[in-house]
Amino acid sequence: MAKEIITKVKLQIPAGQANPAPPIGPALGQHGVNIMGFCKEFNEKTKGKEGLILPIVLTIYKDKSFDFIIKSPPAAILLKKACGLAKASGNVGKEQIGEVSKQDVEEIAKVKMNDLNVRGDLDAAIKTIAGTARSMGIKIRSHQSPVTSHK
Repeated sequence: MAKEIITKVKLQIPAGQANPAPPIGPALGQHGVNIMGFCKEFNEKTKGKEGLILPIVLTIYKDKSFDFIIKSPPAAILLKKACGLAKASGNVGKEQIGEVSKQDVEEIAKVKMNDLNVRGDLDAAIKTIAGTARSMGIKIRSHQSPVTSHK
């Protein structure tokens, strides 16, 4: 017999850094979940992905047990990492703060494929990621070229 689901909780947690502090503690505590048990399990499953923020969907059952699905990091975080940026442009359209290659966009699209609503269409996923990049002030290079500095 299947367990009865009480609720599903969505959180975004830095990989390997789950702890009982907010937002995790209050979100799980109100449902009677073993917070430290979740934190240990999450940190163990996300070893090696440090530096990424990972969205999760936590399913909580009537007997206070739980399971969770770790999704791929948000596209904006992957794009900022590919550019080496701390944050997106505050003046989109007038200011370009970084560049990524088409190859980088394709790699990010492949990582995000299961979480995007594109029905397995890689071209649609690439267009979605490219749109995110544009909205962040990130330019997409049409070909892989070495970055040159201006004197």
